[in-house]
Amino acid sequence: MIDYYETKAHPITRKMVWDAYQRIRKNGKAAGVDGVSFDEYEEKLQANLYKLWNRLTSGSYFPLLTREKRIPKSGGGTRSLGIATVEDRTAQQVVRAYLEPLMEPTFHDSSYGYRPKRHAHQALAAATANCFTNHWVIDIDIKGYFDTIDHSLLMKAIERYTAEKWVLMYIERWLKAGTLKEDGSVVDRISGTAQGSVLSPLLSNVFLHFVFDKWMQKSYPRNRFERYSDDIIVHCKSEKQALYLKALIGKRFRECKLTLSETKTRIVYCKNSDNKEEGKHMKASFDFLGFTFKPRITRVKSGELKLLNLPAMSLKAKKQVAEEIRSWKLHLKQWKLPAIAEMINEKVRGWINYYCHKLPETTWKLWVLINRRLLKWIMWQRQWRFRRAVRWLRMTFKQQPNLFAHWAIARP
Repeated sequence: MIDYYETKAHPITRKMVWDAYQRIRKNGKAAGVDGVSFDEYEEKLQANLYKLWNRLTSGSYFPLLTREKRIPKSGGGTRSLGIATVEDRTAQQVVRAYLEPLMEPTFHDSSYGYRPKRHAHQALAAATANCFTNHWVIDIDIKGYFDTIDHSLLMKAIERYTAEKWVLMYIERWLKAGTLKEDGSVVDRISGTAQGSVLSPLLSNVFLHFVFDKWMQKSYPRNRFERYSDDIIVHCKSEKQALYLKALIGKRFRECKLTLSETKTRIVYCKNSDNKEEGKHMKASFDFLGFTFKPRITRVKSGELKLLNLPAMSLKAKKQVAEEIRSWKLHLKQWKLPAIAEMINEKVRGWINYYCHKLPETTWKLWVLINRRLLKWIMWQRQWRFRRAVRWLRMTFKQQPNLFAHWAIARP
């Protein structure tokens, strides 16, 4: 029996396109340069997906520009995201669904970012364990990584996994697609991949897989590391080894047309009770995935107090969360208390699940801040004094202790 899909130039089935759309529909909200939202696209969903499938299978599909959206970075400044159209996101997911099963089994065990069944807490646990036995760390920062990936080297990496012409052709088209800037100008892309796109995490991962992971595995297998996308931590036995390896990593990256940030790439000493060395680079803390690793006095299982290098929510992350809490402006909401709880609980649970994984007591002030904003809401809405507002909020807690997610940690 001949499948009618085989009559097309490229082996893409309508089911592949349908499954891809269902996948990206769960995550995407913003419209691309064509201004078409998901709701608008779904008014003629079957017809739209059929047209997209037709163009993909005939080779006549060409992506539109990506729309630039700038978002604030935790360390200051902004980061540029590329928002693709609904159709371009769907097409990218078709290619991602084809490539990911081929690439995923080959990726290094120390690579954690944007991979199935891998997450940031695993990377943090590995970094914590490695800091106990390796007392020096290279905290690597790649300057403008997503904007500087060399297209020719990236395509060579992809060709290690597939010779399918339709896959290679469409990836090249996406890489070359320009960007519509916020000021209305159009910029051609000569390097890099649009951060925020459906395919970008996989492409950035496979590039560093060859540039860094496999190189480390072959050349320096005894030096453990954790990589989450372009956030990299390398562990060393001594300061001398860290200085030597840092220079070699910089050389390797230059050969692959990447650049280490000289100001942000640092050598850090992981001080604890069992090691007390001296050296030129006596920085004793580093940030990784929103957590700060530094020496902390901790009670161990035996009951004694020890100095251990442990992660806790970073100051940058705390400032970012506090700014978002203040941006809610709860005191201006003309809502009932359950409506406010419904508005903030999902976000707060996400913060708690992520940041309270390690040393949750260090996050306590953030949840107190939410309680203070709730008190301000009561005082504004009911024209009550502070003490009366406190009594009312505490009584509400006794009656509905699960109303707010953060009340499990910080009672009003």
